Amino acid sequence: MRLNLQQIMHVPGASIPFAFQLDLSQEAFFGEYPISRPVTVTGHVKNVADVLMLEGEAKSLLDYTCDRCMCRFSREKAVSLHFLLAETLEGEDDDIILLDQGEVDVGELAYTAFILDMDTKHLCSEDCKGLCPGCGVNLNQAPCRCKKQADPRWAALEQLLNKN
Repeated sequence: MRLNLQQIMHVPGASIPFAFQLDLSQEAFFGEYPISRPVTVTGHVKNVADVLMLEGEAKSLLDYTCDRCMCRFSREKAVSLHFLLAETLEGEDDDIILLDQGEVDVGELAYTAFILDMDTKHLCSEDCKGLCPGCGVNLNQAPCRCKKQADPRWAALEQLLNKN
């Protein structure tokens, strides 16, 4: 979504709101497609003392597989959007977004911010116990079914105890 900002460039206090949705359902992350619902982007561009500030939020409900227990879960993801916009740069400043003939592509900015803020580790809860490496049971739902292995360092003592 492109916004034409020429009407507010030289009017301090002027603002242009925006609201739209992005379809990122085809974006793969580590073999999964967690963004199955539209990403809702809302906000405004405001002229503050002849400085254009874009502020907003991009959010959606994402579907994940827990990295520890392999259960599916959903979690809301919200990313804040804060950008300074300018027609020209007087030096090298990576924090300022250049306008293209008085326009800015808010969709591209929201897309980039949302994608770059994606998590690399997904847990259904902070205290997820995961799967038992021996029997494979989900330790959040049931206790381990593995037979306790005796420590081999105590094997000689165990043989003495079994004789009695």
